[in-house]
Amino acid sequence: MEKKVAIIGAGVSGLGACKHVLAKGFHPTIFESRNELGGVWSKTVEICKLQSPKEYYRFSDFPWPDSVKTDYPSQKQVLDYIQAYAEHFGLLNHIKFNTRVVSIAYEGSSEDEMKAWSLWNGTGEPFSNKGKWNIIIENIETLVTEVYQFDFVILCSGMFSDEPNYPEFPPNKGPSAFHGKVIHSKDYSAMDSETAAKFVKGKRITVVGFHKSALDIAMECSAINGAQQPCTVIYKNEHWHSVDHKVYGFSLQSIFLNRFSELFFHKPGEGLLGSLVATIFYPAVWAVSKIVESDLKRKIPMAKYGMVPKHSFLDELNTCTNGILPIEFYDRADEGSIVLKKSQKMSFCEEGLILDSGALVNADLIICATGFRGDIKLKETFKSTKFQDLMVGTSKDSVPLYRGIIHPRIPQMAVIGFLSSVGALYTAEMQSQWLAELFDGKFKVPSIKGMENQIVEWDEAMKSKHAGKFYTRSCYMLLHIFYNDVLCRDMGWNHYRKKGFFAELFDTYGPTDYASP
Repeated sequence: MEKKVAIIGAGVSGLGACKHVLAKGFHPTIFESRNELGGVWSKTVEICKLQSPKEYYRFSDFPWPDSVKTDYPSQKQVLDYIQAYAEHFGLLNHIKFNTRVVSIAYEGSSEDEMKAWSLWNGTGEPFSNKGKWNIIIENIETLVTEVYQFDFVILCSGMFSDEPNYPEFPPNKGPSAFHGKVIHSKDYSAMDSETAAKFVKGKRITVVGFHKSALDIAMECSAINGAQQPCTVIYKNEHWHSVDHKVYGFSLQSIFLNRFSELFFHKPGEGLLGSLVATIFYPAVWAVSKIVESDLKRKIPMAKYGMVPKHSFLDELNTCTNGILPIEFYDRADEGSIVLKKSQKMSFCEEGLILDSGALVNADLIICATGFRGDIKLKETFKSTKFQDLMVGTSKDSVPLYRGIIHPRIPQMAVIGFLSSVGALYTAEMQSQWLAELFDGKFKVPSIKGMENQIVEWDEAMKSKHAGKFYTRSCYMLLHIFYNDVLCRDMGWNHYRKKGFFAELFDTYGPTDYASP
């Protein structure tokens, strides 16, 4: 019987999973709550663009059209590319739009039986005749609820949508104390450009945050209101932002994204020689980081505004948060249409926000560009409280997954796209190929205990040797080739993808290197 696979989310992760599962002869269905595909790219700030060069944000077997000349395509260009991919591989017929997944419920072995398993899913295989997943969905338009049954579920709901993250506030000093309006960046991004412009026009705007969405929103608000009603940006920590991903004329990718550079970083499971090389040559890595920082300080007037980060550029890469600074951001600060204020903590009052210095920031509208809690969204997808508890740990160490894909104690289920690297699409497609090969019987996963031990081993190695206090389980920016090597070896692929010794050592690795053999 043809195995049915449910995929939740029609962003780049869900579409890639659908394509590769379909190619192996399985029957996928994508459930998408919106009326269009594209995930986070379907609704963004108007000036939003790709944060990494497009050669690192593409599907391995589907090139960008020649009409896209820029290295950093706009939101519309990215969405058009994703749409074209879905059409080219016939994925649209497998998507149920306007369909919200209320919850998923496993039907099969009891909790006691599952506790006794030594192998994932009881047999070590991805599918089982004993177990099924019931997918409870609600039609957004009709509000009709239905239940579908599948042999496997792939969660592709992403890290950066739906479940907003808000800072913690003192008792009685949260948003309810404010007499103005408080929204999250996702609410602003959902507006079209005309609606957004009318919404912020003439208002005293405060944006909380200093990553991609915060910077884009501040740029839009400052363009609309100018220096007469400056946009205040409140940030907790300074960050290293790039302007063109180049360092004194050399691309960042050529410096950090090749096998040679990865020799100098500690890795999970490394041997004595690898550990020795990484330890001896760490000063060289530190020196390169300082060169990058000097170039960024040369290009961007961070020092003028006290915005030079206290942590290193390498630490920034270890969090996968280094992005492109909007053009003219500091020009807006110069003209007074953007005002920067630092505060580790803040609280609301009737007039606006009170910073940790005691200063009052008067506001009519406060936009919290403070990220998302994708881990909470994953947790709440499950009907079982047992599975909810298994999926989520602490906010930084959440979602303990083998290979970043499978939870050892949740049967017939995988997560795609919950691990960041050079590009979300790039990493998600590698994970999709790995899962499709697992479905096809090309390899088997270790025992439950074996997978759990590897998760702990990787976590401890990343925390103690690689990223330190900046470690998050969802980022492998500086070890993306190592991570892909591991997936390739699992699948039985040759993990050396270049032609020739020097090309293998010094050429950058990207999505096209991992097209299915």
